[in-house]
Amino acid sequence: MADPSKRPHRKQSPYTVDRGIPGAYAGETVTRRRLFTGGALAAGGIASAAFGLPALGFALGPLFERSEAPNFQDVGPESDFNPETYVAKVITIDPYVGEPGKTTVYVRRFDPTRDTDKLHQPYVAISNRCMHLGCPVRYVSASERFICPCHGGVYEFDGKVAGGPPVRPLDRFDTKVVAGRVKVGPRFSLDSHLHRHKVRDPSNHLDGLWQYIYPSRPTT
Repeated sequence: MADPSKRPHRKQSPYTVDRGIPGAYAGETVTRRRLFTGGALAAGGIASAAFGLPALGFALGPLFERSEAPNFQDVGPESDFNPETYVAKVITIDPYVGEPGKTTVYVRRFDPTRDTDKLHQPYVAISNRCMHLGCPVRYVSASERFICPCHGGVYEFDGKVAGGPPVRPLDRFDTKVVAGRVKVGPRFSLDSHLHRHKVRDPSNHLDGLWQYIYPSRPTT
């Protein structure tokens, strides 16, 4: 009996028809099929990356950007503020872009008889950025409301939404008092119950099911 290990090796046909590969056609080689298959997979990968990478960059990009002043900024002596109305002050959000890096913040003394939040801030410092599309709001002392001139957003005295399209209360800033001077620090966001959250972009919900549709990310 011949030794099977010594039988001559039979070279396989290079044609897909001879090998019985599904979908084969006359004249097609295995090498050619592999080339087309690899090309199709590469094209699919490039197309997927073209759609996926911009979205990933948009979500993760702000993580590597400086968007908030790291230190508390002095906005004046305690005598400048009272619990009955807001005083507009200008602070720097980003010191690297000049005037565009500045913003207006409305500051008043915390009033325990009127304020219901549990944020334990000595002063209330409210951002002037509307939580609809980011337009600048202004405080109207006669009505004790914050008004957005762009799309009719209206906020109550404590920054809660009173009407219009905004999806949540106005953002606030941390505050503290040092040697009789009021200082304003990093910004943070609030839900409709005035509970504190990481800072979020305008139009991002922080209540109900919608908060899960907009995953947490630093503001831009």
